[in-house]
Amino acid sequence: MAKQFDELSDDHTGFIAAQHMFFCGSAAQDGRVNISPKGMDSLRVLGPNRIIWRNLTGSGNETAGHLARVNRMTLMWCGFEKRPMILRCFGSARTLHPRDADFAAFNELFPPSDGARQIYDMQIDLVQTSCGYAVPFYDHQGPRDTLEKWTLDKSPEDIQTYWDTRNQRTIDGMPTHILGPSDD
Repeated sequence: MAKQFDELSDDHTGFIAAQHMFFCGSAAQDGRVNISPKGMDSLRVLGPNRIIWRNLTGSGNETAGHLARVNRMTLMWCGFEKRPMILRCFGSARTLHPRDADFAAFNELFPPSDGARQIYDMQIDLVQTSCGYAVPFYDHQGPRDTLEKWTLDKSPEDIQTYWDTRNQRTIDGMPTHILGPSDD
């Protein structure tokens, strides 16, 4: 049976900390819904109604484009190893790019990465838990280092070029503002 809460409890925060991955869901008013798995050391709970997570350079950039149109986000964790629970946080978020004033301070909360392209600052308006009894068991074998290795031989200019050629638009053609507000 699902339970709803106005904010994260200490138990919820402990559950989040024990998970090795989470999922981010976003959608604009039309087009495709995006659900993206996230891992690595990329999320911080800053309070009972606030989470930030850092997005590294990748092949798509859907969340930024969706938030520019419709400011809503869902984060979800599943208990794959021990505790059978699904936890969802619903809310709104602002997108911070490296050019934005708050980006550097938030980015310091994470391990260094030349591939950091956005930080999402989420305000939670609803927390929901459900049983997770149908979620299978999986054994965590460790994080992948592929994304970190990808940036090792890239200069800041190389990453900027990648953003320019691969991250400016969502798959539905919406601007992501990765290069600034004029990338419409």
